[in-house]
Amino acid sequence: MADPIFIAMAVVTVGSAIFALEAKEIIYGAIGLAGSLFGVATLFFLLDAPYVAVFQISVYIGAVAVLILFTVMLVRQENWAKEVKARSLTRVAGILTGLAVVFALVFAVIATNLSQFSSITNSATFVNIGQLISTGDSPILEVLALVLAASVIGALTLSRVDREDAGR
Repeated sequence: MADPIFIAMAVVTVGSAIFALEAKEIIYGAIGLAGSLFGVATLFFLLDAPYVAVFQISVYIGAVAVLILFTVMLVRQENWAKEVKARSLTRVAGILTGLAVVFALVFAVIATNLSQFSSITNSATFVNIGQLISTGDSPILEVLALVLAASVIGALTLSRVDREDAGR
């Protein structure tokens, strides 16, 4: 049952990445990046790595993609702020993309079989979580922290305004 979900989420991930690369406006590219990062997070869920998936969603979508969007919105006042009349092909593509995402999410929820879980007891303490993170997952966390730092530096570099441009 995981194969159709994997294929659907791989299509969403790759499609969003292509959309991010081919977008003419950086705002739409950042939205495509967020969609692609969400697709990667769902693939982590399929790999039974929920910690990394939640980290992916919270840090990369919640922080990096939003930081890029806010940076671009605050620094550059370009033609993306103008209202553009939607073409019929754009509207059809948007509707089809929305239906594909809804179909993938509904199919993922149906395939999880959540009814088999009656109740989950939470017996973990902060000490147990700290030991778990610091033993097996510490190299993963260090690499993710370095990637996050590089992303923040890249976003700050993109938002930098040169002194020569500011004087004009």
